[in-house]
Amino acid sequence: MKIAKFDDVSLHYRDDGPKEGPVVVFANSLGTDLRLWDPVLPYLPSGLRLIRYDKRGHGLSPALPPPYRMGALVRDVERLLDFLDLRDVVIVGCSIGGLIAQGLAVKRLDQVRAMVLTNTAAKIGTHEMWNDRMAQVKADGIEGIAEVTMERWFSKRFRATDELKLWKAMLVRQTVPGYLGCCAAIAGTDFYTTTASLKLPTLVIAGSEDGATPPDLVRETAALVAGARFELMRGAGHLPMAEAPEAFAALLTGFLGEVGHLHGQAPMK
Repeated sequence: MKIAKFDDVSLHYRDDGPKEGPVVVFANSLGTDLRLWDPVLPYLPSGLRLIRYDKRGHGLSPALPPPYRMGALVRDVERLLDFLDLRDVVIVGCSIGGLIAQGLAVKRLDQVRAMVLTNTAAKIGTHEMWNDRMAQVKADGIEGIAEVTMERWFSKRFRATDELKLWKAMLVRQTVPGYLGCCAAIAGTDFYTTTASLKLPTLVIAGSEDGATPPDLVRETAALVAGARFELMRGAGHLPMAEAPEAFAALLTGFLGEVGHLHGQAPMK
């Protein structure tokens, strides 16, 4: 187990692949931990150095009392990359992880070479929506929102499979303070102006069945970044890396090749 300890927070992370390999950093969504990316990894090229981490209050990273600010979540990954002495990475962020990726790219272009924003936006939801969500979690726990969250996360087809139980279990195992803290961070974030200032290679991915960040919202965010490419994964929901990992990995691998982040590695699978 790898833990990066800072003055105010400790972050659990995974560091897989050769230390000299091109670095890809993954930032996961609200209510998931670093295992979100497990289905994708077997389909990525060998030779990559893959960094995954649990944001505060998720997975094995301890929770601090809520609310959190997006700036703190961005600073967490910034410090993790400095701790690992990493620069020139490709960051892949899903949902709140995509907000974190946008914030990091604005703040530390020396750290970020390119980014993949999946199922995310420059602004997600409204204060009222997030306040209602937080009130429900305070009253009923994460279990109280689990069923409706599965409907937002996954397509009808995927919800009929046994795998759904595993993702629901992951959700309800996150800490209430961590979930509430990250809800507050999303509610307080509007990156329209700052993201529109970015000029780095960007791939933006949406799922046609996404009930959390609908395709039109994701497409709008893609339009903010000069030269960004938008891809729609048909039949997939909010977590296409879980529903269609091979197709998601193909999009990611193609993008890594386009931005010169591969060195002729063969696919692992």
